[in-house]
Amino acid sequence: MAVVAMDKVTIYGTRQNRKKILEALQRRSVIEVTEESSEENFQKLDTAKARSLFDKAASAAEQALQILDQYASEKKGLFSSLEGRKQLSAEEYYTRAAEVDQSMNVAKEIIQAEKSKSELLAEIQRRENQIVSLLPWRNLDVPMTFEGTKKTAALIGLFPEQQSKENILALYQEHFQRDEGMEKEPYPIEVQVISQSQEQTCVFVLCRMEDKAVVEQILRTLGFARPAVFTSMVPNARIERHQKKIAAAKKQIQELEEGIRSYQTQREKLCFLYDYYTMRREKYEVLEKVRQGKRIFIITGFVPHMQSQKLEAELSAVYGAAVETEPASDEDNPPVLLKNNAFAAPVETVLETYSMPGRGEVDPTSVMAVFYYVLFGLMLSDAAYGLLMVIGCGLVLHRYRNMESGMKKTLTMFLYCGISTAFWGVMFGSYFGDAVSVIAQTFFHRDFSIPAVWFVPVNEPMRMLIFSMALGIVHIFGGLAMKLYMCLKHKDYTSAFFDVICWYLLVGGGVVYLLTVPMFLQMAGLSFSLPAVVGTAAAVCAGIGAAGIILFAGRSSKNPAKRIAKGLYELYGVTSYLSDILSYSRLLALGLATGVIAQVFNKMGSMFGGGILGAILFILVFLIGHTLNMAINLLGAYVHTNRLQFVEFFGKFYEGGGEKYTPFAVNTKYYQVKEEN
Repeated sequence: MAVVAMDKVTIYGTRQNRKKILEALQRRSVIEVTEESSEENFQKLDTAKARSLFDKAASAAEQALQILDQYASEKKGLFSSLEGRKQLSAEEYYTRAAEVDQSMNVAKEIIQAEKSKSELLAEIQRRENQIVSLLPWRNLDVPMTFEGTKKTAALIGLFPEQQSKENILALYQEHFQRDEGMEKEPYPIEVQVISQSQEQTCVFVLCRMEDKAVVEQILRTLGFARPAVFTSMVPNARIERHQKKIAAAKKQIQELEEGIRSYQTQREKLCFLYDYYTMRREKYEVLEKVRQGKRIFIITGFVPHMQSQKLEAELSAVYGAAVETEPASDEDNPPVLLKNNAFAAPVETVLETYSMPGRGEVDPTSVMAVFYYVLFGLMLSDAAYGLLMVIGCGLVLHRYRNMESGMKKTLTMFLYCGISTAFWGVMFGSYFGDAVSVIAQTFFHRDFSIPAVWFVPVNEPMRMLIFSMALGIVHIFGGLAMKLYMCLKHKDYTSAFFDVICWYLLVGGGVVYLLTVPMFLQMAGLSFSLPAVVGTAAAVCAGIGAAGIILFAGRSSKNPAKRIAKGLYELYGVTSYLSDILSYSRLLALGLATGVIAQVFNKMGSMFGGGILGAILFILVFLIGHTLNMAINLLGAYVHTNRLQFVEFFGKFYEGGGEKYTPFAVNTKYYQVKEEN
């Protein structure tokens, strides 16, 4: 349980070694670089343009990998995400870094091939649309731009809806005589129906050149319109030409896809290319914080105390840099790095979710870990579920030794939670609920069960409720103990007594007093009673605590009336303690939910009776039901355990607000570069 001491470090180096020093610091991942105001004769570089170029290069590498995955996806196992990043030595890193230009050309070729394919697909779509438009004119044996001969005029167009040649001629004659006069004979025309459908009728109309204007005007009154698509070729010839172009484009697309697949062997280089420019982007982001002179540069930041001497020795010996270190003070606002033992470290991820310790605060992880595992196990409380968690997490941790630290911490946390779950399951006699008893009665016609070491919560819910609240009091008092520890550490004895001890006296005295009240004991189902003298002593202690809170909780105010008013308001906070204690009834609720739902599924499976068919159906219901029950209650236990830590426990002493230690590091996606000792 510790917040790692930080040293403030200042590194002075020659500009000719700047690149090497920055790369070494990035691989070492020990310094969080801070930005200091620029001094006289020193300046800072504007690296925005360079970082933009690196972002663009990394984006190109990522895009090329995504395109490559579409045509030649990498075969990965179900748990491939747990394998972690591949290890690269510094020597391998520099070897691959010399090939990044070649890899960038590969990325550009893949992107260009995909772009060309997209253009060809667009061309295919355009030509297919034109074919669809030309299909009604397929039987036309002249170009659609044909306008006739010297003496004849050709009108190529369409009528709405389906119409026959005779109907068109009849309508033409009727409209001609109505418009030009009944005594006139209609101008002669020849109509050829090219194609017809319910939506339209495509026609070729031939008339004398001198009659063209009148004929076209009359035809337009009948709904005649020029086609939307025109071609200088015979439509069928144009369709065949489009089809040949489409076939050629499809062949070209196939060649492009085969070309992209051929780059499958370059996948690792593209992955390194992405990581390389990601690292360079981060390096230039740090470079912008570095103060630059004509011959030297200065880097300032924070380094864990245990690493500062080693870093100083290395930079001095290898790169001839001068390093100054001094312990960081609270005024420097150093970042927060936690260091805990193997038992508590997995729960650091939970603490980080809430907030890192603020100035002067202690790391509560070790104390929180004990309560976290206990509370989680109580909420799930099934020995079989816990055993499955232990086996599953243990196998994954053993199989994938190189997984990322965050994932490893999470799985280790659930491993310990599984041990706690199995323990409480044994104490409460729950093994997949009452599966042992149900299986024995259904298939072997025997009464057999594994008895609980302590008691069965489903049968004694009030006993479980009292135990849950008692554990809640211990948890809350643990939070007060953390506050007491911090007060004593900072030698704030006044706060230690009036802000902690008085609450111990008030709440603890109240709880002990209740254990002497017969009505409460009867309601709680407790079989013991404390002597009356103990109750009197507890009441006195509670009174002393209440008096201390009323008189001194508002001691920051000099006005006596305000001080008493603030004290009374603080005393009203005893109701929050009551609600906090009652909130631990969720331990009962979630524990019973797990057991009861498990029993329901066991009962459903046993409804089919014994025999082979009954066994098959029982196994099916058993697997589905308990999988759902375990998944739902795992989530519930995780959420509510976090809630009890964040509200009831942290609420008594913890404020947080610290900034997490984020060193200048190799934050890559595919490869992990390790500095060789």
